[in-house]
Formats: sequence, structure tokens, C-alpha cells
Amino acid sequence: MGRFFLAPCLVLLAVLLLGSGADAQQVIGGSVTVVQGDTAILPCKLRLTDTTEDLTQITWQKRTREKPSNDNFITVGPSQEPRFVRGRDDRFKYIGNFNDKNGTLQLSNVALKDEGSYTCIFTLFPGGTKKTEIPLKVTVPPFTNVKDNLPTLGTEEVLFATCTAAGSRPPAEVRWLTGDLEKKVRTTTNSIQYDNGTTTTVSSLFGVPTSEINGHQVQCVISGDFLTKEISLPFTIQVYFSPTEVNIRLISEDTFECVAAANPRAKYNWSRSDQPLLESAVKVDGAKLQLLSLTSGLNGLYRCEASNAHGSKHSQLYVHVAGTCSAAWTFFGLLVSVNAIGAAVWCFSKSGYFKKRHHLVSKDSKNGTNSQREILREKLTAVESRNG
Repeated sequence: MGRFFLAPCLVLLAVLLLGSGADAQQVIGGSVTVVQGDTAILPCKLRLTDTTEDLTQITWQKRTREKPSNDNFITVGPSQEPRFVRGRDDRFKYIGNFNDKNGTLQLSNVALKDEGSYTCIFTLFPGGTKKTEIPLKVTVPPFTNVKDNLPTLGTEEVLFATCTAAGSRPPAEVRWLTGDLEKKVRTTTNSIQYDNGTTTTVSSLFGVPTSEINGHQVQCVISGDFLTKEISLPFTIQVYFSPTEVNIRLISEDTFECVAAANPRAKYNWSRSDQPLLESAVKVDGAKLQLLSLTSGLNGLYRCEASNAHGSKHSQLYVHVAGTCSAAWTFFGLLVSVNAIGAAVWCFSKSGYFKKRHHLVSKDSKNGTNSQREILREKLTAVESRNG
């Protein structure tokens, strides 16, 4: 009974000893993720405990997007000088220590072509080889931008802007933060994947281009596992339109300013209807017109035109200098728009003047004599003088 019990115990002890020896020899590595253009450290170290085996060589193999076959490309011997097997690549640098059984490599300026699997192999005598595989993953941050589609004022839905995350790996997530405009706008997102593994993602913002929505700020947010933090691109919705109305206002006793609502901002041009503007008599500074003298030579009709890429509109100013007094202007006629003339006509009609005149003329034509007609005509002239 004793012999049958002892034999299985010896077998079990032998297995445990073999297992202990295997655990004593481990190659420590790990997966690596790096951003394109940065530097990657490929870790590799042999852990030996209670062994007399000698390290004779460290060998690196790689299988990449550029070269799918698993080939040797660097070997390191006791001299610690790396030897390139299939062509030199100075981006690789041996930063380990052969005596410490450290085979770590450094790869600078990492490109997408370098992505793949790297194998670190330790050759021991007399035990053979020990190795580990180190996956290298390359991420590519996107090129980002928001493009204004230049919508003009209207009542139909149009494209406001597009937000693009171009050439990222892995694909980026693109979304809009619209705040209070959530129910007034909508978004769509599309992506294109390229042969090199990168993806371009485009998110579009749509809405009706009204004056109410003009000037609202939204944000395009770009996120992904390859980013340490989200990218936020602010965007102000612009609705473009030509000058809607041009007003001329008096800002001092000799200076006028032309004002118009427009997007983009209007440019202003002053001119005179009957002759060119005289530099000695007037000064133009953008939207402002300054009268430099008080002579009757200034009398005339001036025109201010406001314009942008979407159209133009104008208004007129009539200047009349009654005298040469240097203290003040006797009279300025300001013709801002036809609406002012319409308002004057409306006031006269309300005052009953036209009705009175019509009544007097009608009565004279029916019942009056020649002398009476003359009297009525004189009265009408007096009324016109008072109201004119």
C-alpha cells in the first residue's frame, strides 16, 4: 500500500517543480496605444529567478499594416548595439539593457503604417527562447472645423453650417448643442471611411433662416476614445440679408450719419445728385457726412447708399443754406424717404385743407362771378402760403 501511495506523490512533486521553473521565466510586455506622430515605448523585459541560464540574444519581430508578414527586424547581442536585419530605420532606438535582460525599444514619429504586432524574443542557453507579443495601436486625432453655409433670409429650411471631424482613427463622434433652439433646428450626421483606416464624420445643422434665429450661438462637440477631453467649437448662426432700410440722422449741427440694418454690415457711399462732392466743402468718413462750410454752394440733394454682397438701398438728404451766418444753419431739409412725403400728405388730408379747397373751387365754378372767383383765388393763395 505504501509503494502505491508514494509513486503518485513523486509525480505530483515533479509537476509542481516544473511549473515553478516555468513561472520563474516570464517576458513582461504589454499593449501600447500612441497618437500618430508621437513616440511609442515598446516594453520588454525578461524576469529570471534562481536560474543559471545565459542570455545570448534579443530579437524583435514585427507584423504591421505596411508589412503583414512576421519578420525579424532588430537583434541585440552582448555588445548592446542593435543590428537592423531588413533595412535601417532610425526611428527605432534600443533603450533597454542587455545585461539586465531588458529589450525595450523606442519608436519615434509613429505612423499608421507602424500599427501592428511586435514580438520580443529572448534566446537563452541552454533553455531556448522566451517571448511576448506587444500590440501597437495608432490613433489619429481629427482635423476639425465648422463651416458657415451663408444662409440668406427666407421662409424655407436651409443648411446653416457643417461641422467636420476629418481623418480620425477611430471614428469621432460629432454632435450639436443647440440649447433653446432645439425645436427650431435639426441635425444629420454622415461618415466616410478611407482605405488607411481613418474616418471623416460630418454633422449638418438645418433650420429656417429667420431674423429671430439670427445671432444665436450653438456648439459643435467632437469626442472619442482617442481624445483626453472633448473638442468644443462655438458657432454663431448668421442669417444674411441686404440693407432693409436706410435712415439719415443728424448727429451734430454740421454732421449727418447714414444708418442701415444689414448682415454682413453695410458699406456706405455718399454722393451728390448734381455734381461731385467737393473735398473742400464736405468730409466723408464711412457712414458720416460733415459739411465744412456755410455757403450756398452746399445746397443740393445728397444721396447715401448702403450696400453689401446681398444688395443695396439708399436714402436722400436735401441741404439748403439760407444765409451765411456762421453761428447756425437757417434751414436743413431732410428727405429721408418717400414715407415722409406720404405722412405730410396724410396730415394735410386730415386737416381738411384739400376738402376746403375743393369745396371753394366747386362753389365758385357753379355760383360765383368773376370777381368772386378772384377773391376765392386770393384766399387759396394765402392758405397755401401758410401751409407751404
